[in-house]
Amino acid sequence: MTSKDSLTRFSDRVDEYVKYRPGYPAQVIEVLRSRCGLTAGSVIADIGSGPGNLARLFLDNGNKVFAVEPNTEMREAGQQLLGNRGGYQSVDGRAEATRLDNASIDFVTAGQAFHWFDWPKSKAEFRRLLRPSGWVVLLWNERLTDTTPFLRDYEALLLRYGTDYKDVRHERSYENIGDFFGGKPDGAVLPNQQVLDFDGLRGRLLSSSYVPAATSPQREPMLRDLKDLFATHQRSGRVSIDYEVRMYFGHLG
Repeated sequence: MTSKDSLTRFSDRVDEYVKYRPGYPAQVIEVLRSRCGLTAGSVIADIGSGPGNLARLFLDNGNKVFAVEPNTEMREAGQQLLGNRGGYQSVDGRAEATRLDNASIDFVTAGQAFHWFDWPKSKAEFRRLLRPSGWVVLLWNERLTDTTPFLRDYEALLLRYGTDYKDVRHERSYENIGDFFGGKPDGAVLPNQQVLDFDGLRGRLLSSSYVPAATSPQREPMLRDLKDLFATHQRSGRVSIDYEVRMYFGHLG
């Protein structure tokens, strides 16, 4: 995948991303307080911030957040949603070139984004902007794929219709983490969940970068199969997508 592809692959599905992607549980803040010394005065650089799903947690904690996002549509969505928050500052930048000042940041965070980075270049950039003893925190909402009959069938649908799902699915997200940190980072695993009606499930599916575009002949068959899948597994008009929030945090070695 080219750098250009990784920067633009969400541009045509920003609305679905904003409405239907899961956020992060408040326990993320609790973990960082207890294990990394996060305070309300810590300055955050949220890299690949998108529309602010992770930045929102830190704003609620009282932090100043530099939301660094290279995709224009995503960055504008974040500005529209969070720009009225006093601690929020939107930045047109990349993990490899954030445009932030030297030694100005206490925590560099990346939610659902590290696997898109050129990690050697981003490591050098994070070292530049972090204060002494600053932290890097990498997080993913990892969708569980085989813990319920619904999740198994949903995974099968993605494998059947996903344009490059096998290449970008979650197992590849954690490659190079040890090399990036210069050793094994600390970590935590937290539960997360979305309970969705059919419209929510449809929107969650269409928020993914690997599903067929609106012009694809695969789009309508995929949505028909999704409707059948929902009818089979719904209970009181809802299905549950279950996640594990995987956190990795440490100093850069």
